[in-house]
Amino acid sequence: MPTIEFDTSLPSIRQVQNLIKQTTAVELKLLTGDVITGKIVWQDPQCMMLAEENGQKTTIWKQAIAYIKPKE
Repeated sequence: MPTIEFDTSLPSIRQVQNLIKQTTAVELKLLTGDVITGKIVWQDPQCMMLAEENGQKTTIWKQAIAYIKPKE
């Protein structure tokens, strides 16, 4: 099975890493139209985990994300 590289030189990867380090709450909109809010716990080349305010943790495939923005 081929290995997928995690390229930390990409701006999108660095931006998400900064959101993780700063524990910034985000609004994450999926291509289905669903909006989830919480904090990103980790990311890998294909997925990320979002911890919602109610404690629920959800693994989300990156290809399902329409946008991520810091919550105001």
